[in-house]
Amino acid sequence: MSKPLVLMLGVLCLLIMGCSKSEMTTNRNSTAPATNKNASATAAPTTSASASSAQKVGVAECDAFIAAYEACVNDKVPAAARAQFNTTLAQWRKSWHDLAANPQTKPTLVQACKSTLEQSRQSMKAYGCKF
Repeated sequence: MSKPLVLMLGVLCLLIMGCSKSEMTTNRNSTAPATNKNASATAAPTTSASASSAQKVGVAECDAFIAAYEACVNDKVPAAARAQFNTTLAQWRKSWHDLAANPQTKPTLVQACKSTLEQSRQSMKAYGCKF
């Protein structure tokens, strides 16, 4: 049962990363009204990201990754694109928090978070982020 859970977590992480990459590309090619929409949405995710940063997953590798990713987004990602990254961050935090609450799935999170870290390390190089 452990291997299917790890596989499920891996697929979940890939889906989240895939969605964020395609939406990130869309945001870069968007028109002026969409950019204004993203700019106005930036204030809300920053507030919610700050509020949710207090919420820990409960797995050291996941908490460390989330802190590093959040710092990278806030420091290096342009404001117009930040909302999408904060949405992805919130999804990871909630999903991992929920999985950590289940004793059967919590042990699989270490590998899932390490895998997501490696994927993010590559995708966030474009912004000059180093994890």
